[in-house]
Amino acid sequence: MPISSAQCRAGRALVEMDQAKLAEAANVSRNTVVDFERGRRTPNTNNLLALQKALETAGVIFVDENGEGPGVRLRKEAR
Repeated sequence: MPISSAQCRAGRALVEMDQAKLAEAANVSRNTVVDFERGRRTPNTNNLLALQKALETAGVIFVDENGEGPGVRLRKEAR
């Protein structure tokens, strides 16, 4: 299941990563991150997976616990 723009924003906040750093880590343009987080467009599948992977590498875990809806949390050993 792909991440949402809200999960992307929240994940970045958890690991204190700005949009430029996320774009660099995911090897996508900063505009891709900005447009996605503002709901202007959804990145192609490869770019969306790259954003998710970059955030996971930084310590973000994407969750959908008990059917309550998508969310994020910080991995215990992160940071």
